Amino acid sequence: MKKLKGLFLLVVATFSLFLLAACGNSQASGNGEKTVKIGVTGSDHRTLDAVAKKVKKEGINIKIVEFTDYSQPNTALAQGEIDLNAFQTVRFQDDWNKKHKTNIVSIGSTIIAPMSLFSKKVTNVDQIKRGAKIAVPNDTTNEGRALQLLESAGLIKLNDDKIPNLQDITENKLDLKISALDAAQTAKSLDDVTAAVVNSGVANDAKLDRKSAIYQEKVTAKSKPFVNIISANKKDKDNKTYKKIVEAYQSEDIAKEIKKDYNGYELPAWNYKILQ
Repeated sequence: MKKLKGLFLLVVATFSLFLLAACGNSQASGNGEKTVKIGVTGSDHRTLDAVAKKVKKEGINIKIVEFTDYSQPNTALAQGEIDLNAFQTVRFQDDWNKKHKTNIVSIGSTIIAPMSLFSKKVTNVDQIKRGAKIAVPNDTTNEGRALQLLESAGLIKLNDDKIPNLQDITENKLDLKISALDAAQTAKSLDDVTAAVVNSGVANDAKLDRKSAIYQEKVTAKSKPFVNIISANKKDKDNKTYKKIVEAYQSEDIAKEIKKDYNGYELPAWNYKILQ
């Protein structure tokens, strides 16, 4: 009876160790390799693929998890379904934390991705006529950013709100019909509107040629809130494995890959002049 009891305790202990090994964020495999799940939006993650190859040599296995919209990656991160995400700007993260009472933090900058104004109906901003339909992303930060782009292009004027929305338009001489859509739908709307402000990732997935954009967001010192970042839950901000991933990302060879692969759609932000 004592032997059976001892065997039972051994089985319980072994099962408990198995559960502990299976739980937690960065999972360790039997060969000592650590798996880190990183959430992204869209299907183009060439840069992270290159980073994954680099850190593989250090025993880190990056598993990329694709999401279809901007609300899912932070929800998944906060709920522990993924370990990191790499899709959002500083301002988007700040706004998300405020609205959802989360503690998501940046652990490193990645790229700056200027937004662009695309059209299938005109080839120049000056050709946009009175009453034209313009689409912008509908999430708070990207909507504000898109409206600031339209202001920069001379199409509207805004008040000085930090994150403007459609109600903050103070001048619209052309009586433009500006509508806010899910960011992923802005590129698809080009058949129905005169022009649309499209995020770089969405434009890239839609195979829109950056050179065909009729206007592009200017990168200045004011662009700092729009730098993209790698995000983690606050409790994991000092995780050594995650820091190795950031270090691998912020390297000269990855900077060259970004410039080569995205032809100006995306720029390495960690050594870009706006951060100096």
